[in-house]
Amino acid sequence: MAKANPVEIQKHLKGMDYPASKQELVQHAQKQGADRKVLSLLEQLPDNEEFENPTDVNKAISEIE
Repeated sequence: MAKANPVEIQKHLKGMDYPASKQELVQHAQKQGADRKVLSLLEQLPDNEEFENPTDVNKAISEIE
């Protein structure tokens, strides 16, 4: 799968309240109109992790790819 650009991912997470769970990130991105590629990456994040800020999200995504 092609990598999603971190800027593109963060665009869909704009206004997100942190800390946030994976499910909260996915729901927020869906409301912001994220495409399937971005949603797929967010859905691969660890279930049991709280993300403290956008940097944590980008770091976790970089470990997936």
